[in-house]
Amino acid sequence: MPYATRQDMIDRFSEAELVQLTDKGEIRADRIVDAVLERALADASAEIDGYLAGRYVLPLDPVPANLPLLCCDIARYRLQINEAGEAVKARYDGAVKFLSKVATGEIQIGATALGAKPVAASGGVSFNTGQKSFGREAFDGTAG
Repeated sequence: MPYATRQDMIDRFSEAELVQLTDKGEIRADRIVDAVLERALADASAEIDGYLAGRYVLPLDPVPANLPLLCCDIARYRLQINEAGEAVKARYDGAVKFLSKVATGEIQIGATALGAKPVAASGGVSFNTGQKSFGREAFDGTAG
């Protein structure tokens, strides 16, 4: 499952830019080509998983809040890899640098790490059995 959605990409980069990046067929549709965008998001998510796999239990659920942004930056770079401007490349490089630090453990993303033990909840469960209602004591007159 991709870490970002079509709407995440539109919100970050605009529908007009995504039309330019995805609608590259001989016959132009003048709209976002979902199959191209979905492929870029899946590829970006796979790249992210490559950095996370040795450190976190995958798939991540819930997805940490910073991964959709990284996924969008990587997908955008992949969509224009041959024509990427300096700003797009810088955002991609920043995402890779961040993920490299996650892979080494320098940065945590708030997901369950591999081999982590579940943390016990504070407080505990207690049971109060109360007084017996039925039993020998109740019938022989020794119950209080």
